[in-house]
Amino acid sequence: MRTQRPGRHELGQNFLVDPTTIDTFVHLVADTDGPIIEIGTGDGALTLPLQRLGRPLTGVEIDGRRAARLARRVQPPTTIVHADFLRFRLPTAPHVLVGNLPFHQTTGMLRRILHAPGWTEAVLLVQWEVARRRAGVGGATMMTAQWWPWFAFGLAGRVPATAFRPRPGVDGGLLTVSRRERPLLPAHDLKRYQAFVQRAFTGRGRGLAEILAASLPHSSRRDVQNWLRRQRLPAGALPKNLTAEQWAELYRLGEGAGAR
Repeated sequence: MRTQRPGRHELGQNFLVDPTTIDTFVHLVADTDGPIIEIGTGDGALTLPLQRLGRPLTGVEIDGRRAARLARRVQPPTTIVHADFLRFRLPTAPHVLVGNLPFHQTTGMLRRILHAPGWTEAVLLVQWEVARRRAGVGGATMMTAQWWPWFAFGLAGRVPATAFRPRPGVDGGLLTVSRRERPLLPAHDLKRYQAFVQRAFTGRGRGLAEILAASLPHSSRRDVQNWLRRQRLPAGALPKNLTAEQWAELYRLGEGAGAR
C-alpha cells in the first residue's frame, strides 16, 4: 500500500495506515447494501479497498490537491469530489456513509449525518470515547438518546493511536449507525421528543423519580413512580441509564400524550 503523506494540520487530518483496521472497516461496509459515500478520502487508504467491493462509490475530500491525485487513481464507478462534507448535498436515495472523521470535527459531522436523509447505514471512525458514548457504553449521552428512536448505534472495536499518521493523542473507535426500519416514534415527533430528552438530561433532581416528575408535565408523580416500578428501575437511576425503548415509552407516557 502506498505510504500516506502527512496530513495538513489545519484540516485536522490523521490518516489511517494500519492494514488490519482497514480490513475490519471494509468488512463492516461489505455487510451493508447500496452505493457508498466516503467522508474524507485522504490519499485513498479506505477508498481503494472499498472500491474493490464493486459498488458505486463517491469520495468527498476537502483537500483539493489530494482529491485531484486520488481521482487519477480510481476506476469507475468510483468518483472523487472536492468538497467540504459539512456543505455537501447528500442524495435522498438510499446509500451508505463511511469515513475516518477528523477528530476535531466529529460532533459537527455526526450532527450533519443524523439530520441527513437517505442513508441507511454508517460506518465511522471517531475518537474512542466518542464511539463509546454514542453507542451507549457505560450510559447514553443526551445526543444518543435524542436520536435513539430513529437510529441504532453500535461499537465495532477500538483502534489504537498507532494506526494513524500523524499519530493523534487518543485512540479511535469504529462506530456503526443504522437507520431503524421501524422507528420507535414517528418522525413528526422529533423536535418535541428531543426537547423532552434535553429537559430530562438537564433537569434537577437526585434521580429519575424527581427528574421525570418535572420533565413530564402531563404525567403525575404517581404515573412516573409506577412506570419506574414496571421497568424495575430504582428511583435514583439517571437518564443515562435508560434504553432506547424506555425513552420512547416515557415520551408516549407524558409529553407525547399531552401534545395530542
